[in-house]
Amino acid sequence: MDFRVGFGYDSHRFAPDRPLVIGGVAIPYEFGLAAHSDGDVLLHAVCDALLGAAGLKDIGTWFPDTDDTYKNADSTQLLAKVVEVIHAKDWMVNNLDCTLVLEEPKMKPYIDDIITKLSQMLGTPTENIAVKAKTNEKMGFTGAGEGIAAVAAVTLRKTC
Repeated sequence: MDFRVGFGYDSHRFAPDRPLVIGGVAIPYEFGLAAHSDGDVLLHAVCDALLGAAGLKDIGTWFPDTDDTYKNADSTQLLAKVVEVIHAKDWMVNNLDCTLVLEEPKMKPYIDDIITKLSQMLGTPTENIAVKAKTNEKMGFTGAGEGIAAVAAVTLRKTC
């Protein structure tokens, strides 16, 4: 079998008057994330991991912040396009491992919903997906509560 590994990273600062969406799930919080799209830091990292594993250019190339088409775009739609592209190249998700880095909000109540949403979007069983949340022990921009970072690692396998 032919396998590929991809790695993705994204970060966004907090912004007032925006909803917080992580992994396609609305999270009740006083701030959202500043971004051209909806700022879903986790889905952006997943998109980059998928694109990298498939040997394709990064998320900014596919969905540039200079294009008003993607202004406030729903990142689940961006991920759907990326999945469509990798499927067209005969790749499918074997597994996905993600980590969110943030002090607040606490993510434990939302992790299962995020995994379920990712499973549906990627077409892979929930047992093939891990999502963790870690603090940065008060260090750096995430530790200071200024924003959120996410990393994602994915393996793809050829379907034919």
